Amino acid sequence: MRYFARVQYLGTDFSGFQVQQGKRTVQGELCRALAETLGTPVRVTGCSRTDAGVHAKDFCITIDADGGTIPPDALPFAAARFLPWDISLISAKECDDSFHVRYDVTAKEYLYRLVNRKVSSPFDVHRAWCLARPIPIEGLSLMRRAAAYFIGTQDFSAFTAEGGKVMSHVRTLSRFTVEKQGDEYLFRVRADGFLYHMVRILVGTLVETAFGRYRPEDMREILDSRDRSCAGMTAPPDGLYLDAVFYEKDANRFL
Repeated sequence: MRYFARVQYLGTDFSGFQVQQGKRTVQGELCRALAETLGTPVRVTGCSRTDAGVHAKDFCITIDADGGTIPPDALPFAAARFLPWDISLISAKECDDSFHVRYDVTAKEYLYRLVNRKVSSPFDVHRAWCLARPIPIEGLSLMRRAAAYFIGTQDFSAFTAEGGKVMSHVRTLSRFTVEKQGDEYLFRVRADGFLYHMVRILVGTLVETAFGRYRPEDMREILDSRDRSCAGMTAPPDGLYLDAVFYEKDANRFL
């Protein structure tokens, strides 16, 4: 049987999603736990490759089981006893072999949390960027104006780190919002795909814009430069969450 499932995890103690020899990864823990649950070897494929320390509120996987099966609606409860505390399997349903959990994604949305207070709460450590330096009052407006430059289909070479292996750096951003709730800033970015460290570099650049290193209109020049050294800092992984994954609605893909 092939399952389509949605999972959540805290990335703090993981070396990212993808299996790496000698390291604790989300994919590795899922493969181990689901093999015990189903009593047979499984193949787990993810919708993305989150980095070390990055979290997921909505991460999609397919599970290919070679032998015994459990009804999809019973799988989350059955797997719970074998999964570690920092991973939860939220839902599951059967899907057919034509569906690809990664390549059929139409869009993904990331949330980035920045908590701006002099003394950080232990409940935010490793789950948000805890920034003690006060962001100026005008910072929110400056970040919103800067974020508007990233909407649309553009080359984001200036906003990716070395190490990513892709054929093109062109991506289409359909949403980039910055909201303030008390002492917390919430950045939401939706696109058809993301480059290595792209969201963290975008957020870092906006925060430096709030502090006056850049003007909002400088974003156009940074994009045109296609040069990573022209953009701002890379925000820490702690505040980054994969928040939503979107697929085209096709009733024939799920049985």
